[in-house]
Amino acid sequence: MDKYIHIHATPRRELNFDEVDKEKEFQDVGEKELENEMHLNVPKEKIPKIGMEFESETDAYIFYNEYSKKAGFGIRKHSAHKDNNGRVLDRIFCCECQGYKPNDNRDVLIKSHRPETRTGCEAMIKINSRYGSKYKIVKFIAEHRGHNLVSPTKVHLKGSHRGVSDVHALLVDDLDSSGIAPKSGFALLSKQVGGHENVGLLFQDYKNYLKSKRTIEMKVGDTGWVLEYLQQRQLDNPNFFYAIQVDQNDLIANILWVDTQMKIDYAYFGDVVCFDTTYKKNKGKMFF
Repeated sequence: MDKYIHIHATPRRELNFDEVDKEKEFQDVGEKELENEMHLNVPKEKIPKIGMEFESETDAYIFYNEYSKKAGFGIRKHSAHKDNNGRVLDRIFCCECQGYKPNDNRDVLIKSHRPETRTGCEAMIKINSRYGSKYKIVKFIAEHRGHNLVSPTKVHLKGSHRGVSDVHALLVDDLDSSGIAPKSGFALLSKQVGGHENVGLLFQDYKNYLKSKRTIEMKVGDTGWVLEYLQQRQLDNPNFFYAIQVDQNDLIANILWVDTQMKIDYAYFGDVVCFDTTYKKNKGKMFF
């Protein structure tokens, strides 16, 4: 019996390499136009290029941070590799919107969620010092994805572009020692540099610096001794309670402390003893 082999012809797929090349060309042109538009306000010497060298990791970070401020985004440090002596061999500086926020098991308990800031953006530079003493840019991605760049009037709000520098600290210290309130002091700084966007820090940063400074001063002064004593009492006795009230300038206004015996006494007698030290500033120096 003869055996027959049936061959079914299938439609032939034609590959049009010209269309593929044109599609890639259009994509490259679109990315190039987007990159050029992003760099309109960035001087050519401030744009990262493959092969650029820096003396240290800090210098590379400062350079990329200055570039990001001109371009309209914030940055942060990403992954790095170190040698046995702790020296950084390579480092990635990325856009602050890189990656995605991990899931939080507490989501069901949170009533008000913070806005999502991670969008999977791939903009970054990678520096490498494995083959020399200097750090060289070995990879640069300029295109941003998933978020918009901010205007020059708002880029100062990004975390990498704000903070209290040594110059700021000196100015804030002088204003504070002159008795100028934080709000007025920040307004004066803004006026001197032509607007709050040129100050380099926010009003909240201004207040936080003063608060931290006063906390340090408080720890080394008489008030610091009182605070240390109250903290030690609470460590020794979990039922010991204290509270400190500050005024609008973050200066201590009132201190309250209660131990176990005081709570029992108050339940029986309902009496409270107050120590008023403001009489020292009064003209008549009256206690009450």
